[in-house]
Amino acid sequence: MTQIQRRKADHIDITMQEDVSSGYNYWDDVKLVHCSLPEVDLEEVDTTTRLFGKRLSMPLVVTAITGGYPRARKINENLAAACAEVQVAMGVGSQRAGLEHGDDGSYGVLKDHDVPLRIGNVGAPQLIPQKGKGAYDRDALVQAMEMVEAHLLAVHLNFLQEVAQPEGDTRAKGCLEAMRAACRELPIIAKETGAGMSQDVARRLRGIGVKGLDVAGTGGTSFSAVEKHRALKAGDMRCAMLGDTFHEWGVPAPVAVVWAGVGVPVIASGGVMDGLQAAKGIALGASAAGMARGILPEALESKEKVVERLRLIQDEFRAAMFLTGSEDVRALGKQRCILTGETREWLTQQVV
Repeated sequence: MTQIQRRKADHIDITMQEDVSSGYNYWDDVKLVHCSLPEVDLEEVDTTTRLFGKRLSMPLVVTAITGGYPRARKINENLAAACAEVQVAMGVGSQRAGLEHGDDGSYGVLKDHDVPLRIGNVGAPQLIPQKGKGAYDRDALVQAMEMVEAHLLAVHLNFLQEVAQPEGDTRAKGCLEAMRAACRELPIIAKETGAGMSQDVARRLRGIGVKGLDVAGTGGTSFSAVEKHRALKAGDMRCAMLGDTFHEWGVPAPVAVVWAGVGVPVIASGGVMDGLQAAKGIALGASAAGMARGILPEALESKEKVVERLRLIQDEFRAAMFLTGSEDVRALGKQRCILTGETREWLTQQVV
């Protein structure tokens, strides 16, 4: 395997085998208010929504997980087939391997299934020249979209992960302008990868024309922790210590959802593991929730397991709507939340 393929395989193995999650569950800080008299029948609760112009059975995106190495094809095939059956959105993992070495089928498998909203994926660091590497041009971005027949292209912001990688791409100057140029040509969303998004960055991204924001806040998988375990395996103690130091770094996912409310659709991701947490994200102002680690174990098994999991998530989401008296997703978005714990501290303390 190439270096990129080995890294992708490591990411899946480490995510499943090691403790790489945040030590604090920020979604537990978000409380929906129970409605004792819902005045809507459970079976009449409408979980459908439209996201970026596409109709979904519920506001859920199976966000970028993997691609570009042999086992990834089966994972993405299981996910794509299930997302098509349940009619939820799906994004692929970074398409760098496919762009640089050719698609091994692990990305293009999405085209075999009627996924209602498909999202491609390239890294912001690849939009500018890195050490010994050229930048992706418009043709490369178009190729990434065509590879999966994407409706949108996510440009992922993963600089925390790059810092902790011995092979990391850490040049960042010029990424904003490169993304601005891409937004003029293509439908781009900006996606974090586990460290969340500040309000300032959200506003700047809206200003350059992104179509939406996937906040991927702290609370889920820490790719700093993932890179720590990769570094330990390679005997690179410097990167291992960096990864450990920044394990909890970032903006908590619920906080990032609130801060990202700058006038474009927001995907609430970062530690979302069930339909109740997805509902909390919608109540905080998101247009949809995003889930990756919460669906990965099933994706490693079969399409049927993924469908079963997605159906349960939809049932949980519908129950949360029912118990807040929300007859549709729009009504859920108007529900009040009680914020506690560290999330409340983040949102009430002034940044100095």
